[in-house]
Amino acid sequence: MKLPSIAALALVSFAVAGCVTETENKENMLSAAGFQVRMADTPTKVASLKSLPPHQFIVQNKDGQPVYIYADPTVCGCIYYGNQSNFQSYQQMVFQQQIVSQEQMTAMINQQAAFDFGAWGPMVVPVDVY
Repeated sequence: MKLPSIAALALVSFAVAGCVTETENKENMLSAAGFQVRMADTPTKVASLKSLPPHQFIVQNKDGQPVYIYADPTVCGCIYYGNQSNFQSYQQMVFQQQIVSQEQMTAMINQQAAFDFGAWGPMVVPVDVY
């Protein structure tokens, strides 16, 4: 298997293993950014929650100010809402997390590239033929 194939396989494995964890992580960042939480604890709120696109931001205007709403019908059964400042804080956290993920992937690829085949003797690498 070629190095890029190994990296791609690792990335897909992390993505599949982390589906719920990714959503929970996103919600932790929303809370850390100052978003408020409202539970869908009445039939009216549940119906309203279901009318929103799940796990996506929508922007509404309230009193001339943008309000960012993130609906989560699957993990918490709630909405997160916040202002422009909260949303910018959240975006900054996402950006920082992407940098960390890229650094981790680079470190993993570099570690794999530095593997010493010498201890294993000569190896014949099979060629993919299609």
